[in-house]
Amino acid sequence: MTAMSPVSSASDRLAEVQRNTAETQIVVRVNLDGSGAASLSTGIGFFDHMLDQIARHGLIDLDIQAKGDLHIDGHHTVEDVGITLGQAFAKAVGDKKGIRRYGHAYVPLDEALSRVVIDFSGRPGLHMRVPFKSGMVGGFDTQLAFEFFQGFVNHAGVTLHIDNLHGENAHHQAETVFKAFARALRMALERDPRMGDMIPSTKGSL
Repeated sequence: MTAMSPVSSASDRLAEVQRNTAETQIVVRVNLDGSGAASLSTGIGFFDHMLDQIARHGLIDLDIQAKGDLHIDGHHTVEDVGITLGQAFAKAVGDKKGIRRYGHAYVPLDEALSRVVIDFSGRPGLHMRVPFKSGMVGGFDTQLAFEFFQGFVNHAGVTLHIDNLHGENAHHQAETVFKAFARALRMALERDPRMGDMIPSTKGSL
């Protein structure tokens, strides 16, 4: 994984959030207008690999440093990274003026295919249908993918639909989900030149 790139412009949408509990200590830095650079350390190798997909395919610079009670299991670490990342996204995107708001992506990997649709609606909601074929990928419990996305959704204030349409290999299933999530994020967060500084809602706020 490459190091985070330096701040390149005053217009970049940046945020830093820290979370310290008895279970986890986490620092997350994001640049929504980045190049896909990532510095990731959660203590769970496969989870770092999935977070790297978000950075690389979303063109979002991510710096996530997390220490958690992995002697118990990965649950608190994965969930709290999702929470902290969601808070950082909400902070970085701000009032959402000029963004496309909606994003979607289909991503294949060999036999696996996943679809992700996102709406920066201000309303948290998650539908996730991913019938993982294995309970573990490396040291990552596949059930925790749901906990990560639930934490993100609740604190980013987004509506998120995730469907794995095909898949026989749990690694492939997870990777297509995270890559499609990244691509959907990238689309939704893009500035729409036709929107100018308008908020993409008939209500006038999101």
